[in-house]
Amino acid sequence: MRKKLPIGIDGFEKIRTNDFYYADKTLFIKELLQNWGEVNLFTRPRRFGKTLNMSMLKCFFEIGSDPALFDGLKIAQEKELCEKYMGKFPVISVSLKSVDGQKYDSAVAALRTVLGNEAMRFRFLKESKKLSEEEKEAYASLIKIGSGEGGLYAMTEEVAASALKTLSQLLEKHYGQKVILLIDEYDVPLDKAFQGGYYDEMVSLIRNLLGNALKTNDSLYFAVLTGCLRISKESIFTGLNNLKVHTISDVRYDEYFGFTNADVDEMLTFYGLSSYKDVIRDWYDGYCFGDTDVYCPWDVINYCDELLAAPGTPPKNYWANTSGNGLILRLLEKADQTTKDEVEELLNGGKITKRVRQELTYRDIEDSVGNVWSVLYATGYLTGRHVDQADADIFRLWIPNGEIHKLFYELVEDWFREVTQSDTERINRFCAAFSAGDINTIQEMLNDYLWDSISVRDTAVRRNMKENFYHGMLLGLLRSQGSWLVKSNAEMGEGYSDISIQTPDRVGMIIELKYAEDGNLEAACAKALNQIEEKKYAEGLKRRGVKKMMKYGIAFCEKECMVVLA
Repeated sequence: MRKKLPIGIDGFEKIRTNDFYYADKTLFIKELLQNWGEVNLFTRPRRFGKTLNMSMLKCFFEIGSDPALFDGLKIAQEKELCEKYMGKFPVISVSLKSVDGQKYDSAVAALRTVLGNEAMRFRFLKESKKLSEEEKEAYASLIKIGSGEGGLYAMTEEVAASALKTLSQLLEKHYGQKVILLIDEYDVPLDKAFQGGYYDEMVSLIRNLLGNALKTNDSLYFAVLTGCLRISKESIFTGLNNLKVHTISDVRYDEYFGFTNADVDEMLTFYGLSSYKDVIRDWYDGYCFGDTDVYCPWDVINYCDELLAAPGTPPKNYWANTSGNGLILRLLEKADQTTKDEVEELLNGGKITKRVRQELTYRDIEDSVGNVWSVLYATGYLTGRHVDQADADIFRLWIPNGEIHKLFYELVEDWFREVTQSDTERINRFCAAFSAGDINTIQEMLNDYLWDSISVRDTAVRRNMKENFYHGMLLGLLRSQGSWLVKSNAEMGEGYSDISIQTPDRVGMIIELKYAEDGNLEAACAKALNQIEEKKYAEGLKRRGVKKMMKYGIAFCEKECMVVLA
């Protein structure tokens, strides 16, 4: 029986004890110990294995953990290291992923729950003979996360802010050993607070929580934090001089988040899916972490699972999320002509050079288009490399793969549709020109729309998108006429016409689109009209009783078009 694929499983112990497939990243432990840092922050995009690595660290270092979890893995070959560190430390491990709420009070309640639940893992502290009665009372205050009289929480906000430090001190006294602290998704509460409108309050709370735990905590052995963004020191890390930050541009640890080529080859061989390597590379590879070429593991695992169930299944978008998509839309909304040209360059397989800010606050994101580029890079919607040895912040950026290209393409379509359809008078004049056979107006207005939009040229990865872009743009404009029956790729005659229209006064229109590969718009229009005749597209509308038939051949080449009426 083959190993199960760990879809949605980010617990190391669960993966190792339930026969799930695991791409061995355990040498991350060795490198972390060799490149010592008292407080280590790793920023990586979502779905690249941050939480699983944190779970692995907990299972390795925590007192009482099962050493058999690491049998057969690379770290087990490091005998001296395992003897010295494995199972030797009290470990506090929290994820701030669930610290969310529409208002500040509900977000704080969620934080209390996270902190209280972690404290309850150490219930033996209530009876510890090494703790004083005052210390036991301090512990008791950490696990009272329900509501008290009058709806007040037993764990006050002040107690919550010092909870990680307090718990560290109690564990150190009980065990006689300093504590390892793991904080996963440290920046999520700030993201949610920014969206919810209580950002300043949450910044203050997180600053106090981290400051107490990381800056003034003598019980700390070392700490690891993960997140998507590197939040500026002035925001939440004020005065923290022991912080080592490892971003996606750093060479250290570059192979431990995400799948390398070797990881993917080994996995595909294991499941007999090596024949899909090219499509998986085109769609899910392309990220640059330091000097390493990286695949998104979430995508690879999900796609392999689908292939095992149904060989030949086309690749899908598994990674995209709503908040990141909104960030791209904000970029488009802020875009001047230069930014539109840059997005167009990216969509057409090109690269742009930008200054990437390494530290941001969430409020900074809204300040400028430049900051949006920085966040798109940090969160995985773009990838890139340093290009200026004299300036570490200058990067060449590009879209990493087919999945993200498709996402950008669809969001550009949505944005353009929204922009164009907001001008009702203009769009009504455009559609009226079709029913009137006014090809000059159609062509002039289409050229204007193309100039305002972001066009997609042919690319080696997705060749059909060039016509799909223009098809989608035109279809969206024509469907604004609610009284028209507008169909896309409907069966007509002996094939499927690009666009067919039937108006209330029984006018029928067949529109065939062509992309002029060589720039010869006239020849492409003639080809479109010939196809309408050869495939007898008009017959379908004639059978529905239209009185007047109009046949349009429209050719595009980047931001130029030609319209011919037969």
